[in-house]
Amino acid sequence: MSKAKIAITLEEETLEKVDRLIGLHVFPNRSRAIQEAMEEKLERLEKNRLATECAKLDPVFERKLAEEGLSEDLAAWPEY
Repeated sequence: MSKAKIAITLEEETLEKVDRLIGLHVFPNRSRAIQEAMEEKLERLEKNRLATECAKLDPVFERKLAEEGLSEDLAAWPEY
């Protein structure tokens, strides 16, 4: 995957926390720490979006839809 170099501005306190983690060998450098933090945040946002969309589903309708599809599939299977 290709990478792009960017410049960011952080609060001093945040940068100090990142540097402490680097000192503890949690991350090899600032770049990797920020990259992993961004990836984790984006993944969490995606999961929240999926959960929000799933919450909109009607469980009764979904169950009927699944059972309807299942009965059609069962009818197509040969009997032994």
